[in-house]
Amino acid sequence: MSQILLVEDEANFGAVLRDYLQMNDYEVTLARDGEAGWQAFQQGKFRLVILDVMMPKKDGFALAKQIRQVNEQVPLIFLTARSMREDILKGFETGADDYITKPFDSEELLYRVKAILKRSGQQDEADEAEQIPDEFEFGDFQFNYRLNTIHHAGEAARLSPKEADLLRLLLINKNDLLSRETALKALWGDDNYFNARSMDVFISKLRKRFKPDPRVRIDNIHGKGFRMVIAEEA
Repeated sequence: MSQILLVEDEANFGAVLRDYLQMNDYEVTLARDGEAGWQAFQQGKFRLVILDVMMPKKDGFALAKQIRQVNEQVPLIFLTARSMREDILKGFETGADDYITKPFDSEELLYRVKAILKRSGQQDEADEAEQIPDEFEFGDFQFNYRLNTIHHAGEAARLSPKEADLLRLLLINKNDLLSRETALKALWGDDNYFNARSMDVFISKLRKRFKPDPRVRIDNIHGKGFRMVIAEEA
């Protein structure tokens, strides 16, 4: 049974979400504020963390930063009553994998939880049927999708699940166009404005990782999408 940490300061709302997730076969630990959430995270082994943004003692952004300092892989979902673009982008820059704006339907949360756990866990059946590889070598890099790791010059770095999903999609379509619509629907489920901006954040993160090797780059194809260019050695 997958263990989830839910950090939500609204007592009734938090209890409803906890009970709903437990009814759907998840083991849920509920913390009432950011400090309690940090203590719970240190004591447990969670496959997913759901964070409210506005909380007493420590807000969701601060807690996410602490979690990312010790664990770069565990998926994070932000719950927010704000619809401000800057807040949503800040969440993704902090290391979030998804966000849901209140009010929302409990089934929507469940769908996103299942989708993220599926991406960060076992390879889905469609991928197996298509025999899409989990390991890639390009330029001076080695990428392991199942482990969410990328190696360069003998050093390993861990990617977030969403970053790993995006990189694999780019590599599958290397030297060819990956349309924005295709990527957004495959990884975020919707091609709305906020998801598009969050994808741009992850593209920027990947570009920074590839700077040591000029043969590897991600080009913008204006109005269409992206192309991961991997040049052959001269």
